[in-house]
Amino acid sequence: MTTITTHVLDTVAGLPSTGVPVTLEALLPDHRWAVIEASITDDDGRIRSFPAVGDGRHRLVFAVDTPFFPEVVVTFEVSGQDHLHVPLLISPYGYSTYRGS
Repeated sequence: MTTITTHVLDTVAGLPSTGVPVTLEALLPDHRWAVIEASITDDDGRIRSFPAVGDGRHRLVFAVDTPFFPEVVVTFEVSGQDHLHVPLLISPYGYSTYRGS
Protein backbone atom coordinates (compact mmCIF):
# COMPACT_ATOMS: atom_id res chain seq x y z
CA MET A 1 0.00 0.00 0.00
CA THR A 2 1.12 3.54 -0.79
CA THR A 3 0.52 6.66 1.25
CA ILE A 4 -0.10 9.90 -0.64
CA THR A 5 0.45 13.47 0.51
CA THR A 6 0.24 16.81 -1.27
CA HIS A 7 0.67 20.51 -0.82
CA VAL A 8 -0.40 23.55 -2.83
CA LEU A 9 1.81 26.63 -3.15
CA ASP A 10 0.70 29.99 -4.56
CA THR A 11 3.72 31.02 -6.64
CA VAL A 12 2.52 34.62 -7.03
CA ALA A 13 2.18 35.26 -3.30
CA GLY A 14 5.01 32.90 -2.39
CA LEU A 15 2.76 31.33 0.25
CA PRO A 16 0.92 28.07 0.90
CA SER A 17 -2.61 27.88 -0.48
CA THR A 18 -4.88 27.19 2.46
CA GLY A 19 -8.42 25.85 2.27
CA VAL A 20 -8.08 24.22 -1.17
CA PRO A 21 -10.43 21.23 -1.62
CA VAL A 22 -8.54 18.20 -2.97
CA THR A 23 -10.06 14.85 -3.94
CA LEU A 24 -8.09 11.61 -4.29
CA GLU A 25 -9.60 9.24 -6.84
CA ALA A 26 -8.77 5.79 -8.25
CA LEU A 27 -9.42 4.47 -11.75
CA LEU A 28 -11.69 1.43 -11.67
CA PRO A 29 -11.47 -1.51 -14.12
CA ASP A 30 -14.54 -0.17 -15.96
CA HIS A 31 -12.68 3.14 -16.56
CA ARG A 32 -14.75 5.18 -14.09
CA TRP A 33 -13.12 7.24 -11.37
CA ALA A 34 -14.00 6.43 -7.76
CA VAL A 35 -13.54 8.95 -4.95
CA ILE A 36 -11.30 7.60 -2.20
CA GLU A 37 -11.35 10.70 0.00
CA ALA A 38 -11.85 14.45 -0.18
CA SER A 39 -9.92 16.81 2.08
CA ILE A 40 -8.89 20.47 2.40
CA THR A 41 -5.38 21.91 2.60
CA ASP A 42 -4.35 23.09 6.08
CA ASP A 43 -2.72 26.38 7.14
CA ASP A 44 0.55 25.19 5.60
CA GLY A 45 -1.16 24.32 2.27
CA ARG A 46 -0.78 20.60 2.97
CA ILE A 47 -2.82 17.46 3.15
CA ARG A 48 -0.66 15.27 5.32
CA SER A 49 -2.45 11.98 4.76
CA PHE A 50 -4.95 10.34 2.49
CA PRO A 51 -5.92 6.68 2.98
CA ALA A 52 -3.28 4.28 1.67
CA VAL A 53 -3.92 3.01 -1.86
CA GLY A 54 -2.92 -0.02 -3.89
CA ASP A 55 -1.20 -0.10 -7.27
CA GLY A 56 -2.94 1.45 -10.25
CA ARG A 57 -3.85 4.79 -11.75
CA HIS A 58 -4.91 7.55 -9.36
CA ARG A 59 -5.52 11.26 -9.55
CA LEU A 60 -5.72 14.31 -7.35
CA VAL A 61 -8.35 16.88 -8.27
CA PHE A 62 -7.47 20.32 -6.90
CA ALA A 63 -10.36 22.83 -6.80
CA VAL A 64 -8.05 25.84 -7.11
CA ASP A 65 -10.59 28.28 -8.62
CA THR A 66 -8.09 30.70 -10.19
CA PRO A 67 -9.22 33.24 -12.81
CA PHE A 68 -8.42 30.68 -15.55
CA PHE A 69 -8.32 27.23 -13.91
CA PRO A 70 -11.39 26.14 -11.91
CA GLU A 71 -9.59 22.89 -11.13
CA VAL A 72 -6.34 21.08 -11.81
CA VAL A 73 -6.28 17.31 -12.27
CA VAL A 74 -3.00 15.47 -11.72
CA THR A 75 -3.08 11.82 -12.81
CA PHE A 76 -0.29 9.47 -11.74
CA GLU A 77 0.59 5.79 -11.53
CA VAL A 78 1.11 3.98 -8.22
CA SER A 79 3.39 0.95 -8.50
CA GLY A 80 4.78 -0.43 -5.27
CA GLN A 81 5.98 2.82 -3.73
CA ASP A 82 5.80 3.24 0.05
CA HIS A 83 4.98 6.94 -0.23
CA LEU A 84 4.20 9.50 -2.95
CA HIS A 85 4.18 13.26 -2.50
CA VAL A 86 2.42 15.13 -5.32
CA PRO A 87 2.74 18.92 -4.89
CA LEU A 88 1.01 21.59 -6.97
CA LEU A 89 2.50 25.02 -7.70
CA ILE A 90 -0.26 27.34 -8.86
CA SER A 91 -0.59 30.87 -10.26
CA PRO A 92 -3.62 32.54 -11.87
CA TYR A 93 -2.70 31.42 -15.39
CA GLY A 94 -0.37 28.46 -14.96
CA TYR A 95 0.60 25.53 -12.79
CA SER A 96 3.22 22.84 -12.43
CA THR A 97 3.63 19.63 -10.51
CA TYR A 98 6.27 17.03 -9.90
CA ARG A 99 6.94 13.85 -7.99
CA GLY A 100 8.08 15.11 -4.63
CA SER A 101 9.79 13.30 -1.80
